Amino acid sequence: MRIAALVLACTTLAGCSLEQDASAMAVGEEEAVASVELMSIEELAPLVAAGEVVLIDVRRPDEFAEGRLPGALNAPVETFDPAAIPIEDGRETILYCRSGNRSTRAAEMLAEHLQGKVRHVEGGFVAWQEAGNEVIVSPEG
Repeated sequence: MRIAALVLACTTLAGCSLEQDASAMAVGEEEAVASVELMSIEELAPLVAAGEVVLIDVRRPDEFAEGRLPGALNAPVETFDPAAIPIEDGRETILYCRSGNRSTRAAEMLAEHLQGKVRHVEGGFVAWQEAGNEVIVSPEG
C-alpha cells in the first residue's frame, strides 16, 4: 500500500514538473521570436515624411545611386551584415529593395540577429516610385 502511494505521488509530481517546464519554455519562446512582416507603401509614406523610420536599401550601390527613398542608407544584400544595421530607440528600421525579394532575405537575417520582428516594404522601390512618392537621385560625379 505504501509503495502504491509513493509511486502515485512521484508520478503526480513528475507530471507537474513537466508541465511547468513546458510553460516556461513557451513563455521564453514568446519573448524572442524572429519574424518578418510586410509594410505597405501607404503605411510607410507618412513615417518617412515624419522621419520616424530608419530606411535600409539592400540593393546594389549602382541601383541605390539611381534612385532611393529619402534618408535611406545602403547595405547591399550581397554583403549584408545584420550587426552593422543601425537600430535606434523610437525609430523602426525598415528594409527595402527593388521589388521585395532581396529585402525578404535581408529581413530574415536581421530578424534572426535581433530575435524580433523586422518589416520590409511590400513592392519595394518600384511600388514607392509608382505611388508618386519622393525619390532621391545621386548627382553624377
